[in-house]
Amino acid sequence: MQELRQLTESLKSLEDEICGCMRCGLCQSVCPLFAQTLNEADVARGKLSLLNGLASEMLKDADGVKQRLDKCLLCGSCAANCPSGVSALNIFMKARVILTAYQGLSQPKRLIFRGMLSHPQFFNKLLEIGTKFQSLFTKPASELLGTSCSKLMSPLIGNRHFTPLADIPFHKRYSAKDTQAGKSGLKAAFYYGCLTDKVYPRIGEAVLKVLDHHGVGVFMPDNQACCGIPALASGDMKTFKELVQLNLKLFGNGNFDVLVTPCASCTSTIKEYWTLFAKEFSAQDAEKIKAIAAKTMDISEFVSAKLGVKCDVLSVKNDERKRITYHDPCHLKKTLKISSQPRALIAANAHYELVEMNEADYCCGCGGSFNLQHYETSKQIGNRKRDNIVASGADIVATSCPACMMQITDMLSQNKDNVNVRHAIEVYAESI
Repeated sequence: MQELRQLTESLKSLEDEICGCMRCGLCQSVCPLFAQTLNEADVARGKLSLLNGLASEMLKDADGVKQRLDKCLLCGSCAANCPSGVSALNIFMKARVILTAYQGLSQPKRLIFRGMLSHPQFFNKLLEIGTKFQSLFTKPASELLGTSCSKLMSPLIGNRHFTPLADIPFHKRYSAKDTQAGKSGLKAAFYYGCLTDKVYPRIGEAVLKVLDHHGVGVFMPDNQACCGIPALASGDMKTFKELVQLNLKLFGNGNFDVLVTPCASCTSTIKEYWTLFAKEFSAQDAEKIKAIAAKTMDISEFVSAKLGVKCDVLSVKNDERKRITYHDPCHLKKTLKISSQPRALIAANAHYELVEMNEADYCCGCGGSFNLQHYETSKQIGNRKRDNIVASGADIVATSCPACMMQITDMLSQNKDNVNVRHAIEVYAESI
């Protein structure tokens, strides 16, 4: 009875938020999915119209509602450009939670989220086993980009060129840290996130190098859990809460000035979604969530705003500089309004000439689980990004999100492009 009452209250709250949509259709012009499908059901206005009668629609065709709602990149382009200020992302996320509470979680997702992701140590061990055997099922695709492909696994993963798991994850390379502030007078908690840990440990190394150079103390606990966005995006509130609580135990009582992450998705999840669903937690945990969210910063924002961008590299002749361009991750620019800071880090490295690509803030097409469920559409959007990167004439494309790095790497590798992919903090770390 209590669950039914909570579901009813959630539906009423959602309907109140949807009322702000004027059905103007401006979201059509900025939605990367609509640009490919030209399907009104795929754009924010269409989804909001569907959700306006969510209670009755759930009873009639819950699966149909879920399919339409899940077909979304959650890039935030609609919300960032809405003249009425409708927070479509928040609405879609709440609607997914409501639908999953009503319909239940699929068995595969239950296994992944509740059986593995919510148990960080077990999840780490599984992936360590996978790392040892991944070479048996894959072959190299691009030496420059470090990608692999697999005909054997193509029925499951398509024709992807993927970045393999790191031989040694970041958490194995570096033990827990709790060092005092140096010349900066600041101490940062370092939340590295799943992809930095398991795929791109070099990003974590670059962060530590930068923090050490600027005299920043580091609080980095072991057994960090996923930020929760994969589970939340699937409507799994149970796993989301467990993951947040695991991280609260690690960071909730830490003595630090700021929590930094090199992942746009993790940063926006902690700042936006942890606080959006804080009421689902105890009053004590909700206060911890708000305190951590207020301290959370993207690593480029922290270096730029709190430390100052400094470069010790001597002047480099123009003809010796490589051309580099930058892709704005959706969650960083559209949600958190962070765009100039990573560019400042890149520009600080005298070995590179920063050139802007066309549509730098256009979605790369990843969208987390969207890439898994709708790969061909994801690939079409990704190739638009690839075309703009190549047209810029850049030798390197940088960004601030490991997920974007994986998607862009896939597109460049499949097209045999001679363009490398880096994180902005890596580029800056080279200069110190």
